[in-house]
Amino acid sequence: MPRVLIVPREVAKFADKFGDVLTKAGLEIAVLPPAEANLPNEDELIVALKGIDATVAGSEPYSPRVFAAHPQLKVVARVGVGYDAVDLAAATAAGAAVTIAPNTNQGSVAEHAFALMLGFTRHIPARHAAIAAGGWPRLMSLPMRGRTLGLAGLGRIGKAVALRALAFEMRVLAYDPFPDAAFCASHGIGLVSFDQLLAESDFLSLHLPFTPQTRHIINRDAIARMKPGAVLVNTSRGGLVCEADLIPALREGRVAGAALDVFEEEPTPTDNPLRKLPNVVLTPHAAGVDVQSLHDMARSAAEAVASLRRGEWPAEKVVNPDVRPAFRW
Repeated sequence: MPRVLIVPREVAKFADKFGDVLTKAGLEIAVLPPAEANLPNEDELIVALKGIDATVAGSEPYSPRVFAAHPQLKVVARVGVGYDAVDLAAATAAGAAVTIAPNTNQGSVAEHAFALMLGFTRHIPARHAAIAAGGWPRLMSLPMRGRTLGLAGLGRIGKAVALRALAFEMRVLAYDPFPDAAFCASHGIGLVSFDQLLAESDFLSLHLPFTPQTRHIINRDAIARMKPGAVLVNTSRGGLVCEADLIPALREGRVAGAALDVFEEEPTPTDNPLRKLPNVVLTPHAAGVDVQSLHDMARSAAEAVASLRRGEWPAEKVVNPDVRPAFRW
């Protein structure tokens, strides 16, 4: 019987909620043994994949070395919508389908983006820490109503953030290489160039995928073109931002603040200066995961595996469609 490994331990904890999708397709469920880390590194993954035909995957690295070691691996089904941890070229060459779980976590990410912005503008971490230490701080909050939110990326998540921003009475601008003009027109969202977005946004929120083209899209040059006093928000991928350029801009006040859920290296090193800056609010890559979204993403990933096992092709989920002629399971 083909075996499916549920890699993220947090997902494996509630496998009973979606495991029926896999077992009904004639698949056996496997989980990782207890360990301190939630996700394996490359070497650990190679060991774990022995005898495994498909994975319900987290952000563990599916490198060329992993696919070379396991030619029997047919499906990598991401619990999420990002897939930068998977080498698509290597997967395709190995005949493995890579899938994502679209339309499952945009609400969670959008809510988290606003939690970060509110945490910054309302000084919530600082106020909490001061009260916990016995103080009673008087800090002036910053308003969000009437301010301009710029969205770099207007896919499902960007749109979810936009709708919440309108409820906060914010002006919303958006940049997207493939814009949905009808959505923008119906909601009063201004479609602008990336340069205009930088120049006019009081809050700049990133929702672009991480690609070679978008890597370090927020760098020294982009920061120089940002509106003075702007706040950077990133719930997408850490590689969109050059941290080496952002850190001095935060120290010097050229960027008023940053609210970050993602980092160039994760977990971010303990000596990363971002951890200590007073004008930064940080969370540990948690935006896309709440109880509801995690359940929805896991079931979506399981459904993708089951569909492929049955000989179906979930085109809306497969991110390497070129593998289809060679895909056999």
